[in-house]
Amino acid sequence: MTVGVALNATDADNQIDASVRLAREAAAAGLRSAWFGQTFGADSPQLAAIVGREVPALHVGTSAVPVFGRHPLTVAGQALTAQAATHGRYHLGLALGTRLLTEQGFGIPHERPVRRLREFLTVVRQLTETGSADFHGELLSATTPVPARVPGAEAGVPLLVAAMGPQALRASGELADGILPYLAGPRALAEHIVPAVTAAAAAAGRPAPRIVALVPGVVTDDVTAVREKAAEQLAFYEQFPSYARAIELSGARRAVDVAVIGDERTVAAEVGRYRDAGATEVVFTSTELAGDTGRRRTWDLLGSLAGTDAQTDADRTAAGSRRTTIPSDVG
Repeated sequence: MTVGVALNATDADNQIDASVRLAREAAAAGLRSAWFGQTFGADSPQLAAIVGREVPALHVGTSAVPVFGRHPLTVAGQALTAQAATHGRYHLGLALGTRLLTEQGFGIPHERPVRRLREFLTVVRQLTETGSADFHGELLSATTPVPARVPGAEAGVPLLVAAMGPQALRASGELADGILPYLAGPRALAEHIVPAVTAAAAAAGRPAPRIVALVPGVVTDDVTAVREKAAEQLAFYEQFPSYARAIELSGARRAVDVAVIGDERTVAAEVGRYRDAGATEVVFTSTELAGDTGRRRTWDLLGSLAGTDAQTDADRTAAGSRRTTIPSDVG
């Protein structure tokens, strides 16, 4: 399991410069990946490309670009550019979006989101793997009268989806490389989300999907005050059915109940619960809730956990190699 963080520098004087500084701190702490949300502000694939090029120790990703208000030709071009800029360390996250932001922001109806997601994934996969597309679906069309290649990005781009509902999980298992669940605790992951997306991938003949769990959390000794801040920040998501369902399936009542807030021992134990629930990667968000001190404590802890997991994986690989060579040696 790898460990990363979501970087949020929207309050800085210059978001790009601040994101690079934070990414360098994250890499120095031993973290493996940095992720960037997409709102109506900074373009997250561009931001990821800049940060990934400046901080080569990190994989970078977007979590996540809504499929409404964008065309797969444009998004694929952004993703391929970021992939070339980072020499293969970029991961594209896509989302169904929400009715509120789609209709109020773009002025377009938020209709048939799962159908749009399926078509979007199909086209982006074609473009990122072959540099061409000839697709005519119910909601989207995309053709390439001229090549859509970006030299240096020939390896393609990993595709992940911020999916938690049954239909979105099925589409993600069939067409994507993994998922980016948010506000889904270990119980929701283990009992509902991981089995659904894994079964869909298996039925489609695809490899087991990546489960990149985005977890709001921070290391702090002032649990009460930080929890109050988290409750205020996370309440926004409670109005959306997909998040509300994930919170309920997690055995929680409010979004803050899924947040991981406490000392190093408490947070480390919760990261272990996510791993046991099937998460292949854990990405902490909201680490700014306890100020710079809390953020650094959180990153130091997560970095140490990432190092421990890396050593465990190496030990397993070495043990596996020994097991496979012993029979031939004695035979």
